[in-house]
Amino acid sequence: MKVAISLPDPVFRSAETLARKLRKSRSELYAEAIAEYVGSRGKKAITERLNAVYGKASSELDPALRYAQLELLSREAW
Repeated sequence: MKVAISLPDPVFRSAETLARKLRKSRSELYAEAIAEYVGSRGKKAITERLNAVYGKASSELDPALRYAQLELLSREAW
């Protein structure tokens, strides 16, 4: 799909330089950049939702498990 967008001059110049360096067309560079941005925003939203769910749960260990771990570690050579 063709679209027309406006960019600040410094951003446009940087993108042009990068496209030449990567030997990509402007369209390829912009498409990849937008896909990466959209993908990272989706991942961020998932992470935020997971943090909201797991942020409510206690992360404390069961006292018996904690004791067993400490007991085992005390036998290790550090």
